[in-house]
Amino acid sequence: MAGGVRRKSPGAPSPLWGKLRTLWQDKHLVLFKTEYTALVTSVLWFLEIGINVWVIQKVAYTEIDWKAYMDEVEGFINGTYDYTQLKGDTGPLVYPAGFVYIFAALYYITSHGLNIRLGQYIFAVFYLITLLLIFRIYNRTKKVPPYVFFFVCCASYRIHSIFVLRLFNDPVAMMLLFAAVNLFMDGRWTLGCGVYSLAVSVKMNIFLFAPGLLFLLLSEFGLIRTIPKLSLCAGIQLLLGLPFLLENPIGYMSRAFDLGRQFMFKWTVNWRFLPEWLFLNRYFHLVLLAAHLLTLLLFAFWRWKRPRESILEILKEPGKRKIPPQKNTVDQIVLILFTSNFIGMCFSRSLHYQFYVWYFHTLPYLLWSGGVKKLAHLLRVLILGLIELSWNTYPSTNGSSATLHVCHLIILLCLWLAPPLQSAPAETQQNAPVKDKNQ
Repeated sequence: MAGGVRRKSPGAPSPLWGKLRTLWQDKHLVLFKTEYTALVTSVLWFLEIGINVWVIQKVAYTEIDWKAYMDEVEGFINGTYDYTQLKGDTGPLVYPAGFVYIFAALYYITSHGLNIRLGQYIFAVFYLITLLLIFRIYNRTKKVPPYVFFFVCCASYRIHSIFVLRLFNDPVAMMLLFAAVNLFMDGRWTLGCGVYSLAVSVKMNIFLFAPGLLFLLLSEFGLIRTIPKLSLCAGIQLLLGLPFLLENPIGYMSRAFDLGRQFMFKWTVNWRFLPEWLFLNRYFHLVLLAAHLLTLLLFAFWRWKRPRESILEILKEPGKRKIPPQKNTVDQIVLILFTSNFIGMCFSRSLHYQFYVWYFHTLPYLLWSGGVKKLAHLLRVLILGLIELSWNTYPSTNGSSATLHVCHLIILLCLWLAPPLQSAPAETQQNAPVKDKNQ
């Protein structure tokens, strides 16, 4: 227009502005759409920093095993390498060598174990690292709606207690385990096996993931190429335990890897409804072991492997199999590992309160992976709540332990009824690399 002022045409909106506008428009769906997992978990992670500081400052620390840990590693620091001579006020040392080295370091950092407040803040850091690793798994799989992550972190009193009010070794082992799972998702199988073995060296419960890991290694590499990775796991255990093996090999193996250890009935969370004589009965333990192994075999043969593929085929190198080799997706890796551990928890001879951390962070993934469509969101959250209630009932009761088993059974049945996860051909798969990146 002549003589008029020419208006400047507005430029295209910036990508950030576009994302913010979309976020505002979808604000009512942020807690339900899995694409917002990273956003919600980031907010919760920073919130957890404040929660952990508040818990440490305001809630009284309870001494259970920390002093015993310090007594046990103090004997090692003073030059005692005979495992049968290492003990604390709660009994003999019953954890592998990795535990000794890690808690010996904590012994020095916390002024011979006396600066408990500093130890609590160190375990708060362990907790935050563990959450980062867990949130990365959930962000990669995008299977669980974001609102559930509130129950994974902020809402669990028992988990905060295990980390920063009790200072158990279980959280350290699980932190390393989740680091290994992240490496497996990234295709770093060799490095992941090394970190997995380090987790085993802190506490033996990590062995519950071993059947699933073995299945994944065989399906990825075949038997021949799996052997070096298993050898790495064994080699790390041998190297870490070498000072103790040279001193008293039988004593170390019998104490650090005591599979027949007897648990006390008064601490059991899952078998309170049984009479004590049956809880302690060795035949009952054998029945549980048989049920554990049978369930693992059923899942390996009918739920984990691909249709029409035999177990013998999995033992072959991928290039020599009749069915074209396919890589495991991130979902398959996570589901098989978490299911393997969960089956072990279902048939455990006893679960103590600190054992909750062994599977707590995997429960949402397992629940939202189930194959029962009628298991609505509300029912899944109810199951999480009932499991939390069972673990927070102290001392456990007939009702709390029975409720825990019912919840376990529902999750196990849902996993069995779930449709098999589809593998992707190696050349087209996006979530899993073609080969071990460590090679």
